[in-house]
Amino acid sequence: MNSLITLPRDAWRLAKPYFNSEERWPARGLLAIIVALNLSSVGMDVILSFWNRAFYNTLQTKDFDGFIGLLLFWGHGKSAFLGGFLPGFMPIAAVYIAVAVSNRYLTQALQIRWRQWMTGRLLTEWLSDRAYYRISLTTTAGSGDSNDNPDQRIAEDLRDYVEQSLGTAIDFMSNVVSLFSFVTILWSLSGDLTVFGITIPGYLVWIALLYAAFGTACTHLIGRPLVALRFRQQRVEADFRFALARLRENMEAIALSHGEGQERRGLFSQFAAVRHNWWDLMQRGKLLNIFINGYSQISSVFPFIVAAPRYFKGDLDLGSLTQTVGAFSSVQGSMSWFVTSYAGLANLRAIVNRLTSFQSAIVAARAAGRDGLEAHTTDGPAYRLDAATLRLPDGAKLLEDATLELPRGASTVISGRSGSGKSTLFRALAGIWPFGSGRVQHGSGVSLFLPQRPYFPLGTLREAIAYPGEAGRFSDAELAQALTDVGLGGMVPRLDDRDSWSQILSGGEQQRLSLARALLTRPDWLFMDEATASLDPAAEQALLAMLRARLAGTTMISIAHRPEVAEAQDVRYVFERSDGGAGRLVAATSAPTVPGPV
Repeated sequence: MNSLITLPRDAWRLAKPYFNSEERWPARGLLAIIVALNLSSVGMDVILSFWNRAFYNTLQTKDFDGFIGLLLFWGHGKSAFLGGFLPGFMPIAAVYIAVAVSNRYLTQALQIRWRQWMTGRLLTEWLSDRAYYRISLTTTAGSGDSNDNPDQRIAEDLRDYVEQSLGTAIDFMSNVVSLFSFVTILWSLSGDLTVFGITIPGYLVWIALLYAAFGTACTHLIGRPLVALRFRQQRVEADFRFALARLRENMEAIALSHGEGQERRGLFSQFAAVRHNWWDLMQRGKLLNIFINGYSQISSVFPFIVAAPRYFKGDLDLGSLTQTVGAFSSVQGSMSWFVTSYAGLANLRAIVNRLTSFQSAIVAARAAGRDGLEAHTTDGPAYRLDAATLRLPDGAKLLEDATLELPRGASTVISGRSGSGKSTLFRALAGIWPFGSGRVQHGSGVSLFLPQRPYFPLGTLREAIAYPGEAGRFSDAELAQALTDVGLGGMVPRLDDRDSWSQILSGGEQQRLSLARALLTRPDWLFMDEATASLDPAAEQALLAMLRARLAGTTMISIAHRPEVAEAQDVRYVFERSDGGAGRLVAATSAPTVPGPV
């Protein structure tokens, strides 16, 4: 119960920034109109209650003129509305339809505006200070961490939160207003009940309250586990989708390895978690549905049972009986809102938990991202590491108290065993590695880092080459020349084709395309983390020679294993690191012969 009691507070914490943002007046205005329309619906329900009473009385008295009047135009009945005047069913229905359609349309308009604002805000926070990167380093998909699958948080959880929180809040408000509106009617129709000499005024109101309290208590006892189960269901579903996406992204490697059997077993294992949790949800949901449906069925006849004695005594006419039953159902239904909304509340609680935990992780990642190495850009002629200590996310040291200078104009190569920490050193030089201490000074000018596995955004080929810049900054001639220089001249006619370039291009072609990006950018500093490792030695040497010729003013720093690549560099370092210990950078006077992986 505690998690549901704190739900309004936690849900409001997520909503408050939007309603206080630069869009607050359109948002508040839309919300006010939606609230007014919902209150109008409740008001029309009250009018229909009196209309229903008058209508059934025309049936009981066989008043044909009154019957037609109440259907089409207007009529009279025992009500407080305009001295007993009642609009006919057709005018009421017309207004009701207009209100319902307008309410739905404006609610959807508020939802998409709210979702757009929250999506923009969450994306900005996630991408700022490289919070997305730090979270990815400390969270493993499928680990059970509440911060995995950020795509689900942003795409699905935000959508569901906006829809369900708005719908739940409006529904709750409507039920509260409906409760107070119909309690007065039910109280006036109830009369008194004498039990053991004690007179109970408005007894039907108290019966409705006791009935709803009983249903609420039973519903919570049965449905309490649903919050945790729904939270876990979202996670295992996202893990299954993630596994499928990984298969799609690595289809060629899987096919070459004949890994279909292993993939099938892995996917079945992922889906087994989906099935098991779904089964638990089914079992708990079945118990809850048995009670809720039984409760609802009894509710349909319970008002007749408690009001029938007064009808058979002659204290109520047929119209008053139907109005009493309707008022009792409205009061009991409003009081039973928790019962009928429990499953939705449990789902909303799980959604709010996921979003708040994700936001907390972003805040923590951004705060922690300001720790670690101090990155500075100066007008100096070199990249420098001063007293740098690099760690893995688990705290293990990769490099301790190291100093390194990479002067402008001198090509440098860093070699070492696979897994020693060379790529992490490049990440530290780029200023993105968050685990460590010390200082990194960026040399002046434009820096470009080319990883071993390049990234290409979804879009046209020209957008893939120009990334992260705008495609329009380069002419077709410049793009064609760059593609030709790296041996991809055959792709020039496809500059405006949209495709998944990371999947249709081989590893070597992807690396050639990233080198074309360097030719276009013409950076002052070019860092290459085995950026030509997928090419054969002859092609690799030819492309590196072409880069040196085309980018004469660029300082190149490389991670490489092949001795022939190291020999062509001015400065050479070896990253030495024993298992489990901190590594060190050793200057090599000659091209090192790098041993293979241990």
